[in-house]
Amino acid sequence: MRFVRSKNVATGLLAASALLALGACKKGTAEADAASAKAATMTIGTENIAVVTVGDVMTGPSLSGAILPEREATVRAQVAGSVLQTYADQGQRVGGGQLLAQIDASGLQDAFLSARSGVTSAANGADVASRELARSQKLFAAGAIAERDLEQSRRASIAANASLADARARLANAQRQLNNTRVVSLISGVVSERQVTAGDVVQPGAAMFTVVDPSSMRLEASIPADELSSVHVGLPVTFTVNGYPGRSFTGRVTRVNPTADPSTRQVRIIASIPNSNGQLVGGLFATGRLASQTRNGLTAPVAAIDLRSNQPAVMRVRQGKVERVPVQLGIRDEGAEKVEIKSGVQAGDTLLLGAAQGISAGTVVNVSAPPADKAPGSGG
Repeated sequence: MRFVRSKNVATGLLAASALLALGACKKGTAEADAASAKAATMTIGTENIAVVTVGDVMTGPSLSGAILPEREATVRAQVAGSVLQTYADQGQRVGGGQLLAQIDASGLQDAFLSARSGVTSAANGADVASRELARSQKLFAAGAIAERDLEQSRRASIAANASLADARARLANAQRQLNNTRVVSLISGVVSERQVTAGDVVQPGAAMFTVVDPSSMRLEASIPADELSSVHVGLPVTFTVNGYPGRSFTGRVTRVNPTADPSTRQVRIIASIPNSNGQLVGGLFATGRLASQTRNGLTAPVAAIDLRSNQPAVMRVRQGKVERVPVQLGIRDEGAEKVEIKSGVQAGDTLLLGAAQGISAGTVVNVSAPPADKAPGSGG
């Protein structure tokens, strides 16, 4: 009996040891599976993903040129003289007809007064001659004078009226010259240049002020001649300027030069640009392109497209796993580095970029958010 009891005890101990070993084995397997799953999950940053969006893509020739005012007027001296005073400076807004400067008018004032006196004298002479002619006509009708005397009175009246017309012309010219001593703006706008100061002596034709109208600007640019077939009046233009990094502006083609530059084989175009807020200023360098073709649809960065095989594809993240999806592409926007996707994805799909595109299909991925101090608007 003791032998049997000892055997039973030994059997129980062996079974317990087996159960413990099996439990430890299952626990080790579960931990290994968990570690393997954790190792299979890859973490990628937000810089390695892009989201499919709905937007515009466009194609067209690139261009470069300068921004210039659509309306610009150079105010020049019309008379010679010393500048007594200026009433406008650079950057000042002026209206059409507003006084910009005053030229010494003392000499012209004397000429004006003399011409006005000449008109008065000539008018009196013409009046006397007219009365004399009327008297001669009556006397001739009565037979009191000869026809020769009547003809003499008629010629005297004609000469007196001619002198009056000449005097009036001299007065008008003197008045115009006197008015030209008041230098006024030809258009409403902003003074961009002031070439004179008080005390300067100017001659007729000398530039005194330059006034530009900033409400409308123009882009003078050049495009390759071999792309001229895709350009026409009214075509939209999108461009950036060196004074506003990260911003784009738009306009429309208003003129196309009929000849190409023989040395560069470039064709000059002119585009009108609305500028009601006055942000653009003349002289800025601009680069952009013409929107020969524009479409609205699904878009993604060019960097998200895998073109290494005959069928373009993207690496899409769906439900935490990477999958390779063939896509059909449309037009490519070289300026924005975007491409139209006609089929294969939907708006809001997450695509992999850069080195993350090398992740194998089926891999579980986790997208890490940027640090709080690097979040947009954090100021870090």
